Amino acid sequence: MLSQRLETFLTVAEKQNFTKAAEALSLTQPAVSHHIASLEEDLGAKLFVRGKKSLRPTAEGEIALKYARRIQALYDKMREELTDAAREMARVRIGITHTSETSIITEVLGKYASADGHRRSITILTDTIQNLYEMLSDYRIDLAIVEGRPRDPGISALLLDTDYLVCVLSNSHPLAKKNMVTIGDIRRENLILRLPNSGTRNLFVSSLEGAGMSIDDFQVILEVDNIATIKDLIRKDMGISILAKSACLDELKKGKLTALPIENLSMIREINILYHSDFAHRDMLQNLMQLYKETARLYL
Repeated sequence: MLSQRLETFLTVAEKQNFTKAAEALSLTQPAVSHHIASLEEDLGAKLFVRGKKSLRPTAEGEIALKYARRIQALYDKMREELTDAAREMARVRIGITHTSETSIITEVLGKYASADGHRRSITILTDTIQNLYEMLSDYRIDLAIVEGRPRDPGISALLLDTDYLVCVLSNSHPLAKKNMVTIGDIRRENLILRLPNSGTRNLFVSSLEGAGMSIDDFQVILEVDNIATIKDLIRKDMGISILAKSACLDELKKGKLTALPIENLSMIREINILYHSDFAHRDMLQNLMQLYKETARLYL
């Protein structure tokens, strides 16, 4: 089993309270305190500092937490793979961004999981790029499909596709009759954008700044995390948006929305599959690449 001291450490960090951690672990509070004190002595570092109402990790504690979570994830992965080996199957956790969630990537993963001969179970987790990087680094997920390149030299990347941002509007919008839109056109419209911490929003803002402009020059009336909600609001003529074209392929194919390039604003980015160099199922990577290409052709 995972070291009891590490398990106690992780639980105290989660609960931010010795008493609540003791209840969760079915231990006494003195036992929890002893585990933490013993771990601190072993590591030669103070792990927690007491606040007014709760505990919080010290700077050294944050470092220890990063590795403790990684150890826990690797231990859980080891047990899972041993169980799967006996059943001659494998479980794979794949993290995707909110943009990927509304693109053909989920369709590709569904096709792969349901294909005959693949004794694999796929779990799809959706989160921000930053959180997916951390989850992959800690082995809490096996693959991440994200926009952009990895920042960790220990993470490998396989280019899946390239994507770019477009101006998305309803078919009945006056601008929909044009072949492209200008920055001036967008400035005069109500904008419905992703949240400021999203990769899509960050790319749009950085592109504006590179052209000497600011997001403050635009009429942002709504900030929404859910892309499906944004597309629904656009169809109802509540405003226009800047989204990844890959997130609108189904609506564009069915003629439900219009997507136009923006003059003098190139917002291209890579879509990569990220994985550790010791990822065991290399055949899965090749199969996913092939399925993605075949599926993408259906939307051309």
